[in-house]
Amino acid sequence: MKRSLFLFVISLILTACFKPTDRGQQYKDGRFDAMLNPAQEIISDNPKDFSLFLNQLEKVESLSPSLTKTHLTLYTNVKNWLAQSADVSTLSDYGISLQQMKGGDGFGNVLFTGYFSPVIELRRTADALFKYPLYKMPSCEKNCPTRKEIHKGALKGKALELGYSASLFDNFIMEVQGSGFVHYGDKSELEYFAYGGKNGHPYVSIGKVLIDNDEISKEEMSLSAIKKWVQTHNEKEVIQLLNENPSHVFFLPKAADPVSGTAGIPLLPGVSVASDREYLPMGTVLLAEVPLIDKDGKWSGKHVMKLLMALDTGGAVKQSHLDLYHGIGEKAGVEAGHRKHFGRVWAFSNPSRPDV
Repeated sequence: MKRSLFLFVISLILTACFKPTDRGQQYKDGRFDAMLNPAQEIISDNPKDFSLFLNQLEKVESLSPSLTKTHLTLYTNVKNWLAQSADVSTLSDYGISLQQMKGGDGFGNVLFTGYFSPVIELRRTADALFKYPLYKMPSCEKNCPTRKEIHKGALKGKALELGYSASLFDNFIMEVQGSGFVHYGDKSELEYFAYGGKNGHPYVSIGKVLIDNDEISKEEMSLSAIKKWVQTHNEKEVIQLLNENPSHVFFLPKAADPVSGTAGIPLLPGVSVASDREYLPMGTVLLAEVPLIDKDGKWSGKHVMKLLMALDTGGAVKQSHLDLYHGIGEKAGVEAGHRKHFGRVWAFSNPSRPDV
């Protein structure tokens, strides 16, 4: 799947003299050199909420024998720990080893962004209002058209249209998320559009373009801010902005399938994350201090300790960057669009069997 408008890496220069804390940054553990660093203990007074994790784990164990086999001992140890203790200071007693993530600044501050599953109203044939097509994957390999070429009609007449929406920007959002739900006017149920491929051209964040052009400040950047910009500009200007991103995503209709990630497991909001699988293989369990943000996208000054699972990937999700799944629909989209904050993260390593 892929991913949100804000999956560009936030360029922050954090030095010993300048250590910002406005987005939840912490500086408790010193500087790290490696991407993953062995940790003996976790010192944190943040509240815990592990309530969602076991539901996600159950989906992995019931649907993916391969992932379950790979992480069998770890999953068993984690379940024992949750049932008998759930105290982070006792993790080693259950045979669970920890590796703290370096963070983009080297001080353990891992960037959390968010993504979601949009819902779009479609029509099967174009009309004056519903005129913006969503496409299935064309038969191209190295010479797929760019977004600009597609806007100019490169795919017209090839019978690739899956339906037509009333919003070019809504289509773009679904592309960035990599999948979503659609509703045709002649049907009552939603249909799931899974990721069906992309044109192979590089992804460029239009959020970063707007920041660089001084249209929206970095501090105010969010999905809502971009949407407001779109609503106050004409179609030609919107197309010009969207064309700054030559990458284009295509879709594959899958009836009412649940939202699934790269691992093929249904994603649960608030517990599933997209990550860089070079460092965090699919099925990896993570303990994270997730920054709490308010409805306006401001950091509340607090974190909450959560158990997460790496079940998805994204083209812009690299190294010390996690993309947290927020769910389906407009509310989830607003929440996901606001998320660009930092927290500490520890990966659970596959251990030997516990002696408890």
